[in-house]
Amino acid sequence: MGDRETDPRTPESTDPDFWDSPTRLSDDLRENTSRDLPSRTDAVAREASIAVGGPLGLHAVVGRSRYLTPLRVILLMALVALALGWYGKAGCLQQAPVAGSAASGTERFELDWSNHRQYIALCYSDTIPLYTAERLDTGALPYKSSWEQKRPDGSTETRYMEYPVLTGMYMYAAMEVSHGWRWAHDNWGVPGALDVVLFFNVVALGLALFWLLTIWATALTAGVRIWSAAIAALSPLVIVHIFTNFDAIATALLALAMLAWARKNPWATGLFLGIGVAAKLYPGLMIIPLAVLCLRAGRIREFAVTVAVAVAAWLAVNLPFMVTVPTGWWEFFRYNSDRGTDPDTWFTVVSKISGYAWDADANGRSDLVNAISLGAFVAVCVGVVFVGLHAPRRPRLAQLMFLTVAGFLLVNKVWSPQYSLWLVPLAVLALPRTRLLVAWMVLDALVWIPRMGLYLPDDVKWLPEQWFTGAVVIRAFAVIGLCAVVIWEIYHPERDLVRRGPGGEFYDDPGGGVLDDAVDTISLRPRAPAPTGRRREKAAAVS
Repeated sequence: MGDRETDPRTPESTDPDFWDSPTRLSDDLRENTSRDLPSRTDAVAREASIAVGGPLGLHAVVGRSRYLTPLRVILLMALVALALGWYGKAGCLQQAPVAGSAASGTERFELDWSNHRQYIALCYSDTIPLYTAERLDTGALPYKSSWEQKRPDGSTETRYMEYPVLTGMYMYAAMEVSHGWRWAHDNWGVPGALDVVLFFNVVALGLALFWLLTIWATALTAGVRIWSAAIAALSPLVIVHIFTNFDAIATALLALAMLAWARKNPWATGLFLGIGVAAKLYPGLMIIPLAVLCLRAGRIREFAVTVAVAVAAWLAVNLPFMVTVPTGWWEFFRYNSDRGTDPDTWFTVVSKISGYAWDADANGRSDLVNAISLGAFVAVCVGVVFVGLHAPRRPRLAQLMFLTVAGFLLVNKVWSPQYSLWLVPLAVLALPRTRLLVAWMVLDALVWIPRMGLYLPDDVKWLPEQWFTGAVVIRAFAVIGLCAVVIWEIYHPERDLVRRGPGGEFYDDPGGGVLDDAVDTISLRPRAPAPTGRRREKAAAVS
């Protein structure tokens, strides 16, 4: 038998690379060395990774997975949360026979909300009562059709669709699809259900897609910290509130606007912002931090393009309704001006403690509350402007955006439970600290339990009303605490996790687009030097 070292039948034995790999090496040997690895850097992720084999190994190759990429895994996580969210609302979709209908020979069914099921089961969703309240069950066209409704003082008022145009027309489109589903059931025998149940499921499917779009855009905006989007994907607030109302439409459009800005595309930013404001006003708050940061960095042209396109996009959606049905179109603004304070706000907390009614009339309207709320938000904006211009280094866009939206919620006269979803994608971009965010999200989600108890009669109420008031106060302090941490990191950029790369790099604003690494032209104090650490290298990304 020949010697293996010289045997010509085993030429691989003389190849030095033969013993380095059990198979032929890939032609593409690139590795993503810039991605943050939470199983190594985050205590919560490190402990959670034990369920799947522990933290990433020292010799693991990052960025080469063909199928289970971070983005796909995060989207799968989001699907799990969405499924749990639908399951949480399923208790309110049960149907029961209409009393006495069997005796007439034709048994009919109705939604079973008997014995306060929607509150006791914590499955209440605005989508279900709005189907009839907004006259969608009749096929009425929003903003054109109206109805008469009694006020608390006994007078009558004419009402129209109370949501912005894009959201109202989304509801109308969902109604048309559900009616089409009913027609297919009656004519083709496809499985069916009550019209309102079909409507809810169609709405929920669309909202799920919008939320997946939110997570997708947020993950891409997060860049090297892409795994921080998993906090948003699995948020308890998503499980509780994703199908409570229609806010996922606006979260998706704002997330797309922030991604477009991060990709240095002010035209697309303005487009998504304008459409987002047509769905919910809060995406328009992005204009405030953008104005401050662009002023400081001398990027006025990009800001002007964004605002101009946003106004044009908003007008393109709204103008047809403004011209043809002005009264119906204005209803959203009139309703929000006239409505009273929400139970979840500090106005109500003060009323519960002191008994002061804020000079509200019999219908709940209070000009004093409107003035205080507006004045307080102006003060928030002044604070955001000051921080943006006074910080030693220019704050990141996500940081100022979080402060603006959180401040708006804290001082506003309305904080519907699902509004907390607005903060979820912004929080993971501004403050990707898992323990802090999970603690806040759990607290905020738990507010839903005593809030549902508010609508129960005394004989079945499970918690005193004071529990809800206490929960609202705790939630407010939690959000204020997050704002305080964000401000602290703005003034101590070396402690900002987003600015610190895994290899010691320093990032200015990874999601800042044209603001990233821009030189300040206006500032209330001299620009501080970059924290110790080598500058990042802008290399090609590896998937």
